[in-house]
Amino acid sequence: MLIDTYGRVATDLRVSLTDRCNLRCTYCMPEEGLSWLAKPDLLTDEEIVRLVRVAVTALGVTEVRFTGGEPLLRPGLVGIVQECAALEPRPQLSLTTNGIGLGRTAAALKEAGLDRVNVSLDTLRPEVFKTLTRRDRHKDVLAGLAAAHEAGLTPVKVNSVLMPGHNADEAPDLLAWAVAHDYELRFIEQMPLDAQHGWKREGMITAGDILASLRTRFTLTEEEAGERGSAPAERWLVDGGPHRVGVIGSVTRPFCAACDRTRLTADGQIRTCLFASEETDLRAALRSGAPDEELARIWRQAMWGKKAGSGLDDPSFLQPQRPMSAIGG
Repeated sequence: MLIDTYGRVATDLRVSLTDRCNLRCTYCMPEEGLSWLAKPDLLTDEEIVRLVRVAVTALGVTEVRFTGGEPLLRPGLVGIVQECAALEPRPQLSLTTNGIGLGRTAAALKEAGLDRVNVSLDTLRPEVFKTLTRRDRHKDVLAGLAAAHEAGLTPVKVNSVLMPGHNADEAPDLLAWAVAHDYELRFIEQMPLDAQHGWKREGMITAGDILASLRTRFTLTEEEAGERGSAPAERWLVDGGPHRVGVIGSVTRPFCAACDRTRLTADGQIRTCLFASEETDLRAALRSGAPDEELARIWRQAMWGKKAGSGLDDPSFLQPQRPMSAIGG
């Protein structure tokens, strides 16, 4: 079990498979990209599967989410999914992706054992997409979403970040589109995860702003108490249901008290929080021949020291030293 001093138990593992990405989203990284991790620093496919096995069989993890960077850029992704789906007890397996390339891989990922996907899409306007991501790939993301739905990777969740001056007015249109296509939309407050540290609290579009915009067109009914559990998104029924919309207010409505996540970076570091300033090295122990029991001990010790909160609700919050592409969203 991965328990901390506040009584929280981590059962949800986020695994970053690569720090690389084929987009250059303005809220994530600079236009020229980043200095990518050297291949020897990355965990191998076998090392990833072994650490997931330790987490599932020895530490009580029941959900595994593969992230990046962009996880579809990992050549061994399908094999990693297949190996993890064969674990006993079998964890729930999901993937967070920008959707580029999902049109080619959705069926194979489903056959390998992937349960569902989260796809990032911030706008319905191709020209705004090109501005936000610095790439002209809007149609590829839409094709990826359709392929994921057809393959049965459901519920297909769409993650959207609203940015002042770009797509701030799109919340109602995005929700109408998601309902029409049977996707579950989740808005995420912009977080300080950009490598260039350009995020500013002032002027950000808050969860309250998003909900006010949605209510100009839809009737939102908050889900019943207890349904949310440890999920980061507050959710509402749309016009009485069955469709729902979620809002993740990481900055203005922190949910740290119910956090059940542990994170493994692409280079084998344990992070107890997305915004943690410290990491615990598992890769060194793994490559020095440590048995599974020792790896589990290191992981437990790291999680025991997890802080009470992310610190995002503190106006003096300092951004983490590593960008989101290196940590995994």
